[in-house]
Amino acid sequence: MLMRSSESSPPAFQWDDWYASIGGRNINDADMNQLLKDIKRKQYPRFRGEVSAQQQPFASPAEAAKAIKDKALALGAGDAGIAEIEPSDIYKGREIHDRYAIVVGQRMHWKAFQQVPSHESALECLRVYWSLGEVVIGLAEYIRSLGYACTVEHPLGDSDVLHIPLALKAGFGELGRHGSIIHPKMGPLFRLGSVITSMPLQTDSPIDAGIAKFCDHCKACRKYCPADAIPDERSPEAGKDHLGHDRYVVDTGRCFPYFSKHYYCSICLPVCVYQHKEWARDFEGFTTKLWPDIDMQEPPEPKDTDTGTHWYPRLKR
Repeated sequence: MLMRSSESSPPAFQWDDWYASIGGRNINDADMNQLLKDIKRKQYPRFRGEVSAQQQPFASPAEAAKAIKDKALALGAGDAGIAEIEPSDIYKGREIHDRYAIVVGQRMHWKAFQQVPSHESALECLRVYWSLGEVVIGLAEYIRSLGYACTVEHPLGDSDVLHIPLALKAGFGELGRHGSIIHPKMGPLFRLGSVITSMPLQTDSPIDAGIAKFCDHCKACRKYCPADAIPDERSPEAGKDHLGHDRYVVDTGRCFPYFSKHYYCSICLPVCVYQHKEWARDFEGFTTKLWPDIDMQEPPEPKDTDTGTHWYPRLKR
């Protein structure tokens, strides 16, 4: 089957254009640069592989889905879910040949976010991109060994599908005010990747855990956003989320210049207080606190690219 993006699909994020709009990439760290190189040199070549000629039979799509999710968790995923792909889940101008997305998430270690922004928090983001990359590559190898073709959609980017809408349909949680998903157990401090396939699988369902209502009353991420990029109100222009709510949309033109100059910022994630921050506990013998030290610097002027981009509000400008 061939599926193309819908007319309303957003374009893929143009990293080079956004960096060019602020005068180039500002974060130049040896550890982070090495991780980025390792992902591109050691993981990207492993996206493809041979599909077994012997196809493993399953009694039902439900049994197949359980086997796939169990494997994802065994490989190191913190959660896994399955969603059927729709044209609106595909980036503008892209096309795919698969029906289902197996969405996987992996938690970032709270101990790395004791101060934000920081070298440690930025490095942890890239560490999980590598670690979760190994999960999706290993999961794809497993699916091919069962006799089914599949495609890796790496968490680092340049995917054909939108991870967040698919994760919401796969039951990962709800969209927070800061534009990231808040998971009932992992909170907002996790990353997403996926493997797409036409292997017959039972899909999961969106959940309503009361997170959207929580975000409507809590404004911690907005108050601590140094770029003033997080909105007070939802944006009807952005359409509805999976529960029928108008979406919260971050002003990317305010967020990105700060993000790119200050270790990928990430302040909005560790200041989230959902569920009394149970998700922030580390159980590995590290002494951590429930509120990070926050370094809020004067933000640069907002910048917008001239090339096609997703819609976002121009807040207070």
